[in-house]
Amino acid sequence: MTTDAAVADAQAFVASHRDEGTTELFGITELCREFGITLRALRFYEDKGLLSPRRVNGARVYTRRDRARLALILRAKAIGSPLSEIKRYLDLYGDHGEGRVQQLQYVIDRTDAEIADLEKKRAQIDATLAELRVINTSCRSHLAERERIDKNQAK
Repeated sequence: MTTDAAVADAQAFVASHRDEGTTELFGITELCREFGITLRALRFYEDKGLLSPRRVNGARVYTRRDRARLALILRAKAIGSPLSEIKRYLDLYGDHGEGRVQQLQYVIDRTDAEIADLEKKRAQIDATLAELRVINTSCRSHLAERERIDKNQAK
């Protein structure tokens, strides 16, 4: 079977199992387009064990769960989470959501730690900004004084 035929079969399979109201299954191109990512990125997440789509005639078919996981992956990446943490978080969920409490506690712990770290960094940045402003003001004052002296000496 040619690649085009396999893709067409997979698309037909997806279309035949799709509930118009819920869109239960998605093709790889569909997800890439929806989330603005490349095929390579999606395959990378598969290789890392973050997604595990079904295969139909060699083509990838994604469920609503895969789609939700992809949304979480991209959101977590956007805030700087490493893939290892994202995988740990996703794995906590379990097959039927039995790990949701652990997942929520994990997010609370991680966000508490990240908030504390960012607040510490902000305090350091504020202190550095204050010091730079003092240096800048002092240098401007010295420059103005030098220019005044040079102007008086030129007379």
